[in-house]
Amino acid sequence: MHHDIQWTVDVPTKIKKQLLELKKNHPKVFDLATRLFVEMEAEGPYRKNWSHFGSLDKGSGIPEDSYHCHLKNGRPTFVACWKIEHKSIKIIRIFYVGTHENAPY
Repeated sequence: MHHDIQWTVDVPTKIKKQLLELKKNHPKVFDLATRLFVEMEAEGPYRKNWSHFGSLDKGSGIPEDSYHCHLKNGRPTFVACWKIEHKSIKIIRIFYVGTHENAPY
């Protein structure tokens, strides 16, 4: 099935650093994060097929239109957080990838 929807997933420098740490210390989690981003580029930000996918309440450190999911459950649990930066031009910005206890929510 062909999808015309093509999103841009923006990964800021700070997040790239978090990803490099993951790649070094938790390569499986890094692979899952990469898979999530590729999936979002193809199918958009609403990833109901991922564990604990849901919207985040706007607050300190949480921008409007933000979502998260678990990349890996257990100890530690790893999460990814992103926001819809621009719906019309389809931009998703990743703002956190890492352990649940350090997540901004």
